[in-house]
Amino acid sequence: MSYLRSSFRHPQAATNELGYTQANYEGALSTLCAGCGHDSISNSIINACFELSLEPHKIAKMSGIGCSSKTPAYFLSNSHGFNSVHGRMPSVTTGANMANRDLTYIGVSGDGDTASIGMGQFMHLVRRNLNMVYIVMNNGVYGLTKGQDSATADLGSASKKGVPNMYEPMDLCELAISLGSGYVARSFSGDKDQLVPLLKGAIKHNGFALIDCISPCVTFNNNPDSTKSYEWVRDHKEATGTFDLVPKAEEIIVKAPGSEKETITMHDGTMITLKRQSESLDIKCRESVLMALEEAKQNKQVLTGLLHLNVDSQNTHEIINTSQRPLNTLNEADLCPGNEALQALNQSLR
Repeated sequence: MSYLRSSFRHPQAATNELGYTQANYEGALSTLCAGCGHDSISNSIINACFELSLEPHKIAKMSGIGCSSKTPAYFLSNSHGFNSVHGRMPSVTTGANMANRDLTYIGVSGDGDTASIGMGQFMHLVRRNLNMVYIVMNNGVYGLTKGQDSATADLGSASKKGVPNMYEPMDLCELAISLGSGYVARSFSGDKDQLVPLLKGAIKHNGFALIDCISPCVTFNNNPDSTKSYEWVRDHKEATGTFDLVPKAEEIIVKAPGSEKETITMHDGTMITLKRQSESLDIKCRESVLMALEEAKQNKQVLTGLLHLNVDSQNTHEIINTSQRPLNTLNEADLCPGNEALQALNQSLR
């Protein structure tokens, strides 16, 4: 059986500042299982890029191997893309970013692709603070290879195989915060109202931005005994707060009685208006966030929302002081200093 997506679009469909409709940010028809949380995340990425009025051809979408890494085919069809080797998306993205710093890099990975075979590369990517958005579609299993537990599967959580996981899980948010990531968030694939603003904030952040998104596997890990299932997450999800990305030209304040608001200015002047439920959680303090994450674990809750933000972090290009021009635009005259400079360098070493 073949599936075709209708090419019809409403003639009065809403457009963004570039005059594009949302259809300009869509991709191919998804071949994932019906109801997969990954498709919801793909739709949120489409919405975020549309609302930010990003040029599709100035976006590079990167991935590794797994169900999650198939999703770049399902959004931003007019963008650059690279589907790399299992666990090796960080190094490929680093090379691309070094060559062309002017692109917006959106990396999509899975819990197996990141927390197991790709853990070594992930850790170094975070500490180097590469300017990119790193989205983990976290379902706690290897969905592409019949549902084995991944490194993020919670202790005692049981997939449809029925055997409880015996090992402690990797918490990617805690790891990213401890390694110095300036933007760390966690969300749920079924919570579009929260996920879209988190994605917009991550895209605007200068440096490495991690979004760990719980995304239930409807085939292998959506049973009541799994802590990555729709039922469990919806019953145990505790949001740190909701926020909107506020453009410079027009500030939008979401009013909620009794909520605490804090406006934080990003590098380009964009502001995030955060509403927190708990006064004890300071998202600019790593220790406060790590304690909140551990407390949530003890209470068997999933702490979601913007968890940590540091607007003063430097990205890789700023740390190593690379050229302001993308390296792929430099010619021989730019790269070759000439014989006099070479002789002066040699003389300085004598």
